[in-house]
Amino acid sequence: MKINLLTVVSLFTMLSCVTAQESKNAKLEAIEDVNKVTDLTLDSLDKVRQARIEPGTSRKEGRPVLFLIGNSTMRNGTLGNGNNGQWGWGYYAEDYFDKEKISVENQALGGTSSRTFYRRLWPDIRKAIMPGDWVIISIGHNDNGPFDSGRARASIKGIGTDSLEVTIKETGVHEVVYSYGEYLRRYIRETRERGGNPVLMSLTPRHAREADGKNQRKTETFTLWAKQVAEQMNVPFIDQEKISAEKLDKFTQWKYDYHFFIDNIHTSRFGAELNARSAAEGIAAYDKSGLEYLQSCLVSGAICPKVNVARKKGRPMVFITGDSTVKNEDKNPDGMWGWGSQAATVFDTTKITPVNWAKAGRSCRTYLNEGRWDQVYNSIEPGDFVLIQFGHNDIGGIDKDKERGEIACTSDTCHVYKSAKTGKYEVVYSFGWYLRKFIDDVREKGGTPILVSLTPRNEWPNGKIERRNDSYGKWYREVVEQTGVEFVDLHNISADALDKIGQKKAAAYYNHDHTHTSLKGAKLNAKNIGVGLREIKSDLAKYLKK
Repeated sequence: MKINLLTVVSLFTMLSCVTAQESKNAKLEAIEDVNKVTDLTLDSLDKVRQARIEPGTSRKEGRPVLFLIGNSTMRNGTLGNGNNGQWGWGYYAEDYFDKEKISVENQALGGTSSRTFYRRLWPDIRKAIMPGDWVIISIGHNDNGPFDSGRARASIKGIGTDSLEVTIKETGVHEVVYSYGEYLRRYIRETRERGGNPVLMSLTPRHAREADGKNQRKTETFTLWAKQVAEQMNVPFIDQEKISAEKLDKFTQWKYDYHFFIDNIHTSRFGAELNARSAAEGIAAYDKSGLEYLQSCLVSGAICPKVNVARKKGRPMVFITGDSTVKNEDKNPDGMWGWGSQAATVFDTTKITPVNWAKAGRSCRTYLNEGRWDQVYNSIEPGDFVLIQFGHNDIGGIDKDKERGEIACTSDTCHVYKSAKTGKYEVVYSFGWYLRKFIDDVREKGGTPILVSLTPRNEWPNGKIERRNDSYGKWYREVVEQTGVEFVDLHNISADALDKIGQKKAAAYYNHDHTHTSLKGAKLNAKNIGVGLREIKSDLAKYLKK
């Protein structure tokens, strides 16, 4: 067999190139898949397009659009509707932006990496971007594992310019893989080419605490890389991870845990809301040029809503939460009154400021869902007190009727329900869980929580006023035992007083029905709050009128 010089040179050159490529490829590593969860993978594009809004179609009258680019921590699953109890923060992001100035499109999709999103979903979004639009890019949780098999979604570590040619083993598809940083640069360049404004944002925190109790940070990987690319490309960078982690650091382990759901990556509704708020806070606090218009689109007061009441220097507050038995019409002498309206007859208002923030018709669940509890939570300062009284509306329809009920127990349990009214999903917890959450929140802020049992109803079996000590009474006491919270048993204190008054005369203490009190009944219950505080020797008793 004859081998000419040209053949030898060609073979040598080819072998050298293969060896060089193998050497180069050996240095290109992906992040190890340490999530230990079966993340959602990319569904068929047809299904994805049906579930997610078509890019740019939320645009109104030429106003800009804010596109959100991310994975399951931003949009969980294809539908992103919480039907598995997990939520991405993109679902709540629009709550912080003025819809008259900008529309928010959550274009994220569970299971995607910077690489797979760029190849399969980004092209349609890129086409929809118009001058003046905004693109927030927060992606990377899935940039791990193998390059060329399985989910084949890994990017090369770091922000270098290396690339890697691969053939996906299962499909035979050829692809060039870039570094994490290079994918971010491509999103940035292509957004700018369309006249849009790119913003880089770090990833959300994982459910992982260090030995010192602080939440684990990705300061040496994705957060660092995103920050470096932002500096290279002169784009705003928001460290959402840092903002959220600093909140998580302050939580008890129990509260920390319920901000995640099922696994250590994906958030519950509480975690998703926290991350959405952190994103808004990061935008609001950005003190360099580049985000002025986006900052002008933030809804005033949405980031940290508070109770609208003036705080007097040197005086603590006592926040009163509850339902219509605490706050009702409270204006017609012959109408219905809640005992919170009479707080000033019990507390010395020269020493403490009572704030009746109860609302008729609310259960623990709806009081929380409507944001009313958040207003109290954000307003609490060390030394304040919070009276927590719920029960009349808490056991009933969960996913039907008025949909304000909770699971009737105090166990640390929950279940995903679908609303018959709205079709939306919600994780509903037990009655005791909501009470424990309120108690835990107050303590976190340096306040003193005080649990108050529900007012007795005007029903008289066997000539004695009704008592609910085998249901609500039992649950209150279980929560007291679980948490060590101060407890005013208003239910039995007022029931004892009404038993002495007698059924006939007791009718004057109610109005309209067997639950709601008249002004006379409200004054009796308010007085008995004072009785209960003195009985348990609460620090709040020091602020009662003599």
